Amino acid sequence: MEHRTNPYTPGAGTSPPALTGRAAELGRFEGLLERLEAGLPEQSQIITGLRGVGKTVLLNSFRTTAATRGWATVDTEIETRTELGPLMTRMGRQALYRLDAPARWGALARRAATVLRSFSLTVSPDGSLTIGANNEVEPASGYGDSGHLADDLTELFLALGEAAREKERGVIFLLDEIQFLARGDLEALILACHKCAQRNLPVTLVAAGLPQIPRLAGEAKSYAERLFKFPLIGELPEDDAKAALSSPASARGVSWDDDALQAACDYTDGYPYFLQELGSAAWELGVDDHITAADVEAAIQEVEDMLDQSFFRVRVERCTDLELAYLRAMAELGSKPQRSGDVAVTLGYEKSEQLGPTRAGLISKGLLYTPGHGLAAFTVPQFDRFLRRYLPLEKRSPKRRKKA
Repeated sequence: MEHRTNPYTPGAGTSPPALTGRAAELGRFEGLLERLEAGLPEQSQIITGLRGVGKTVLLNSFRTTAATRGWATVDTEIETRTELGPLMTRMGRQALYRLDAPARWGALARRAATVLRSFSLTVSPDGSLTIGANNEVEPASGYGDSGHLADDLTELFLALGEAAREKERGVIFLLDEIQFLARGDLEALILACHKCAQRNLPVTLVAAGLPQIPRLAGEAKSYAERLFKFPLIGELPEDDAKAALSSPASARGVSWDDDALQAACDYTDGYPYFLQELGSAAWELGVDDHITAADVEAAIQEVEDMLDQSFFRVRVERCTDLELAYLRAMAELGSKPQRSGDVAVTLGYEKSEQLGPTRAGLISKGLLYTPGHGLAAFTVPQFDRFLRRYLPLEKRSPKRRKKA
């Protein structure tokens, strides 16, 4: 079939033509907005899951839904060195301007601008963070200027909430990769959301992150589990995975054989990103408006080579030799969460403590997460398969100091 009509959308956060298997999360989000619009409190949600399961796609869908309902939406992706104070100055400005143009601001929106000005000067005293054309707005003395991020961010959120309520609208912040926030920043963000929820203000946070975020949020604030739901999304059920492939093709008059769909589901394990990659490759190989099992088998080799060179390899290239050896030892033990002691033995070490810094480095790089005490698991689906293809298992022993 022709490339120009290919309906599949492999890519980072690219919305698929058929968003299947996520009805519960989408419905829960609409319920959140409905309750906040009615002045009622409701738990927000932080979507968790491995790489490639569609967390960013869901956030994008949430943003569209909220914007359609008249909410002021602001979204960003957190990076490893993101500082929350400057980030929230920029996002707070966006929220305020999206509530309404400055010429139409009411008294509470103008007050929010003064609190934002105070906050911006507190996190960046040199004045490098501005709030735009209204930068001449005087800071609100005593609000957002204590120098304590949690208190100041709370003041900013409350002021934005009051301005939003004045306009009979709401503000929603959507943060991707939230696990990269420093603990103090995450604590401040949770506290600000908590105060808005207590006052039934139409300001909320919806986020996405790797599976460790419920633990990180709980460590930052013990009440985080009462403020947020943490739905874990993963591979699609088989029927939904098949629909993700067959529905877009059917809309263009193309059919999949049943055994082709089954082969695609078996290879991808139902992971949304892999489904899109395989669907795209199979489309290019299909003829006569028809995709067969033979097309899928040929596509699998093409997709595997591509994933090895890009999706997987880009991650291992950031690793030290010892980190690579650690990952390979985990892969030898299987795709499930592995105990640090078992990994150490597989590598030839006597004690897992000798590899603690290595394990911590892999968690910091977002390649592993800790689903339980002493356990580690891959954040990337099928990473174990790749590592077994890519690297030989190498026994290593800790270097011993030479006697003087």
